Order: sequence, then C-alpha cells, then structure tokens
Amino acid sequence: MDHTSSLLPGPSVTLRGAVEMPRFGFGTYKVEPGVTERVVSEALEVGYRLIDTATMYGNEAEVGRALASSGLPREEVFVTTKLNNPDVEPQQVRDAFARSLDSLGLEQVDLYLIHWPMANTTDYVSRWRTVCEFLHDGRARAIGVSNFQPQHLRAIIDATTEVPAVNQVEVTPYLTQDEVRQVDAELGVVTQAWSPLARGTVLDDFVVGQVAERLDCTPAQAVLAWHLARGESLVVKSSSRERMVENAGALAVVDRMDDEAMEALTGLNRDERSGSGPDDVEFGGR
Repeated sequence: MDHTSSLLPGPSVTLRGAVEMPRFGFGTYKVEPGVTERVVSEALEVGYRLIDTATMYGNEAEVGRALASSGLPREEVFVTTKLNNPDVEPQQVRDAFARSLDSLGLEQVDLYLIHWPMANTTDYVSRWRTVCEFLHDGRARAIGVSNFQPQHLRAIIDATTEVPAVNQVEVTPYLTQDEVRQVDAELGVVTQAWSPLARGTVLDDFVVGQVAERLDCTPAQAVLAWHLARGESLVVKSSSRERMVENAGALAVVDRMDDEAMEALTGLNRDERSGSGPDDVEFGGR
C-alpha cells in the first residue's frame, strides 16, 4: 500500500512575510519538456506540493499545464521559478518575470529566485533591486536567490535592506556548505538544497549504505532525511513515480536520524560539487 499521501506534503517553514513553504519539494531540472507535464502531474498525485522550475529549464509552460489539470486549488501548491541568466538589465528582468507568469499560466508565483549571481560579469545588486519590485507589487509572494555566497547576500541586503527569503544552493553529504548555511541562518534566510543526492553519486557510498541499513531505509531516504534533520528545505527530482514515492518516504525516517547517523553522513564532506559552482557560471550553468 502506498502511504505516501499520509507523509506529504510534510513539514513546512515560514518564510519572510509569513509565507508557508513545504520543506520537501519536487524539482524539474533536466526534465525534458515533452515529459514534464506527466512527471509533474504524477508528483502532484503522489502528494508533492512544492514544484520548482526555472526559465533555464525550458519547461515552465509544461509545469503550468500540469498545475492547471491537477484540479488542486492554487493555494495548495507552492510554485518556484527562477530568472534566467541572460536577463540582467532591469527591463529584461521585468520582461522575463512577466514571461514566466505567462508560461506558467499564473498571476502570482510563490517564490521567485535569481538563478545565479554571476558576480564577475553582471550587476547582481541591480537585478535584486528589480526583483524586489515583484514582491512589492504582489506578483511574487516571496523572493530569493540561488547559488549566492555570503558576500553576495550581504551586498544585496546592504543595498536594499530586503533580505532574501531563500538561498537555494547545492548541499549534499559531500558538500555540506557549513559556511553558507551559517550565514543564511544569521541573516534569516532559509537554505534550500538543490541536487540533495549529489546527482545520485552519494547513493553508492559505503557509509550511506551502512546508515541506511541500520535505519531500515533506502540510501536515498537516509540522505534526504539527513537534510531535513539539519533543518534544510530541499527539492529532489525523479521521472519515476516509484522513485518519487521512495524519496518521500524520507519523511518517515527523520525521527530515526540519531547522532550516530547524522555524524556519519556529515563526516563524508569533502567540499565536492556535483554541479557548477558560483564562480563557474557566467550566463550558463545548472
């Protein structure tokens, strides 16, 4: 029997502005447009209520169709999308946001993120100032950033006094991001993990397997439960309904994550990325 519906959407976190966001979300990175509507529809059927997309992914319209056909009330699904890297000038940012709303078929998104800082080649402070407009005019319930480092966060806050609700960064047992997480917490920013399974590379790790065996769960569930036990939000992707259900099973494992399990998985850190780093991306990347 599939008990997933009793687990999802799982715990939530209150963002700035009293916006409630599920901590356990479904990502659509590298989900081809041709299958996105089916995949997102299945994720919603399984019980996921945070759907994460981006202009860069090329599947916003398909995500929108899945939302429209789901029959779910709009307020029950938390939708995140992101500004594409080439859109850097203020009017480009405004036009890009309007296109995202149109593609999604929505009048408002729950969270809008700057996808990459691109600090070496662009004025990311100016982009943040423009994104703040969407919060103030009500078309975004919350705004945030992705792949920002502490110096980037401090720069945009100092310039605008507007604190991002979320900083979405790669976090895995191989890349624990302690400094970023600490600064996020100090500033009142929620850390959200992308690629929380390191694109699957951690699942074959001997230590992960040991922890999973002791906790009577799968390796993926052990790692996702580790994220949740650390207080992070996360977005995890799968095109398989069976894997969607398995991943959601992590919500039943969190209470079993004892100190031994947490220390074992955290101890795997080697500052190793599975995706691009913030200094690698100038008009490209994840």
